[in-house]
Formats: sequence, C-alpha cells, structure tokens
Amino acid sequence: MIKFKNLGIVDENLMSINDLGFETPTEIQEKSLPHILEGKDVIAGSATGSGKTLAFGMGIIQNIEAGQGIQSLILAPTRELAEQIHGDLKDYSKHKRMSITAIYGGVSINPQFEALKKADIVVGTPGRILDHLQRRSLNLSRIKILVLDEADRMLDMGFLDDVTAIMSQCPRKKQTLLFSVTIPPNIENLTRKFMNNPVRISLDCYVDPRLLKQVYYDVTPNIKFSLLFHLLKQEKGGLVMVFCNSRSYTDIVSKNLNKVGINAMGIHGGLTQYQRTKVLSKFHSADVFVLVCTDVASRGLDIPNVSHVYNYDIPHDSKQYIHRIGRTARAGASGKVINLLSPMDHDYYNRVLREFDLTIEKAEKPFIEKIDLHQSPRRRSHKPSPFGRQGMGKPKFRRRKSPSY
Repeated sequence: MIKFKNLGIVDENLMSINDLGFETPTEIQEKSLPHILEGKDVIAGSATGSGKTLAFGMGIIQNIEAGQGIQSLILAPTRELAEQIHGDLKDYSKHKRMSITAIYGGVSINPQFEALKKADIVVGTPGRILDHLQRRSLNLSRIKILVLDEADRMLDMGFLDDVTAIMSQCPRKKQTLLFSVTIPPNIENLTRKFMNNPVRISLDCYVDPRLLKQVYYDVTPNIKFSLLFHLLKQEKGGLVMVFCNSRSYTDIVSKNLNKVGINAMGIHGGLTQYQRTKVLSKFHSADVFVLVCTDVASRGLDIPNVSHVYNYDIPHDSKQYIHRIGRTARAGASGKVINLLSPMDHDYYNRVLREFDLTIEKAEKPFIEKIDLHQSPRRRSHKPSPFGRQGMGKPKFRRRKSPSY
C-alpha cells in the first residue's frame, strides 16, 4: 500500500499530515501529487470529498517560500469553500510558517487590505479577487502556483469572465492546477489558453455503488412534506441533508420541520456570511440534525458523517444530482439517498437516469399522516392609505427574481 512518504513529500510536511491522522493517500492524491510536486500543470476530474485540497495544498506549501510576496492564488466558487480551504492550508502548513488569507465578499473589505500586504497564499472568490485587482490592493506578479478549485461550478455561477481576467493578470510562466467534477467546453478553452501541456487525471467513478443505496418514492405534492417527516423519524443514521431547489422552499421546509419537532436549519445564498457560517458550525458539531439547503452546500464543503441525503426537489441540472449524492457514502462509510418525486420532478429525474449510470430502486410509500405545510405569509402593509382606495393609482408589480444559490 502506497504511503504519503512515497509520493515525494518532504519530512517537514509529512509531520503535518501525520498530525492530522492521514496515513494513506486517496486516489486523487496518489495520482496527482507526484505531478504537482514536480511543478507540472494538472487537470484533475474529481468529486467533492476526494481529497484534492490536500493534493494541491501540499504542492503549494512545499514549492513556495514564506516572505516573498503572494506566490499562490486559489480560486473557489463560494465563500464557504474559500474559508474551508483557508483552514485546511493552515493545518497543512503548521510546521512551515506561511501567511494564508481568505478573500471573499459578504464581509468588510478593509481588513483584507492589511492581510494582503503580508500574505504568501491567497484563497478567494473570483468577484472579490477581481475587486482587489481593480483597486490595486492585490499584486499577482509573483504568482508561482494558480489553483482553480471546483472550476465547473465557478463557470456555472457566471464567473467565466472574472476567472479569465484574473488568469490574464498572472505571470505566463507558472504552474496551473485545475480541479473540476466535469470538463465542459468552456473549461477546455481556458486550459488551451492558459495551461502548458497539462497532465490529465480522472477518477474511475463519482460514488461507490457498493456503499451508496438510492431509492425513490412517487408522491403527490400535498403529502411530500408529510413523507419527509415520516422518513426522518424512521430512518436511523447520522447527519441528514435535505436539498431544495429554491431559497424560499429551503426556508419553508426547515421552519416546518422545527414546528413538528425535527431539529433543522436552512442554508442558502440569501443568508449573510455570518449566518451561513453559524449554520454550518452547528451542523458540523451535530447540534443540528438536519441541514436543509440549496445547492450552495452540494459542492466543495467538507461536511463529514452525512448518512442520508434527501432530494426534496430533483435538480434541474443533472450534474447537481451527482454533487448532492456525493455528500454521503464518503471515506468508506455507507450512505443512503432518498428522492421524493412529485409529478413535476419526473422530467428532471429521467434526465439524470439518461445521463448517468445509476441504480435507483423504487420504494413503497408507507402509510403516513398528512401534515399541513405552512407557507411563509406574504408581507403586507397594514397602514391605510391617506387617499383611500380611489387615490392609490396604478398597482406596482415587481419582477420576480429567479432563485439563486
């Protein structure tokens, strides 16, 4: 069995790995680390939870020197993932003093100015990184290693122009590491433009079918919540993630679960960074049993001990289904995925089956007691108009915003 010491990691960095309890590399680490440590460009297809952060983190820590300016930039699609990578790199570099800073939106920009002045490694989201470049508070002229983590997710979120602009400001002579679950055409265009003879690495599968059981229930919309409640009470395991397609239903489902005695919290892109961090902290510590979420939590975030994933809604993008189910059956543990299919979900569900080779069994719907799902009331002003009904003029309509993560 291959050990980390056989991959070219120096003793100083091996100490950090040993302190964290890692003994043998994962498949992505075993395949990519030797190339990364040699300074080669790498394109790696890997799912969330495969161990890629340690792979590129060891390459960065081993191949740059502290106190020489910003030598490595890591781009991540979300604030949570940027903060998670930041924390991991601090753990990996504990025996080699490095200044690592995380740069993302949703928080004050002022402390970031000072942090950037002394940073060796910067982890950030594309929007805030570009903001600093425009303010000239971030200098990329000394970059030796550039990492694009969850690259397909960044481009799905509309960051292609930002990523291209950032990569254009990095030195031409550098090492570029790209990690992505899928490699769509727009990513191929980036690799041809900015990478030099990259080594391509792909894992055999997204999930281990021997450890992951997937089932579905046919259910009418009016009892979908009732079935979710019944299954949460009956299914035994660890932490649970329930995925919804919109912010509004994430809030509705989480609030209604609490009303019926299930300890749940919701997370989506509409929360402040402080709120999102607080929710994830409670879920990590198992203070909260159920995390109801949009796809903001399906990618990148390290959320261990998830035994069950529920798809309350089937995602419109089939790839998101793979990202969601990758939250369970990780690190050799078993897991279960439960899909609740109402008539509006079937088209998207069938698309998932066409695009991916998955075994999903039909489960018989149990007898359940119907629970009324309380919708969030619309906000209305109770202040009467001083002009009465006749003087109110034309009604104003607001364009409904598309749900976002």
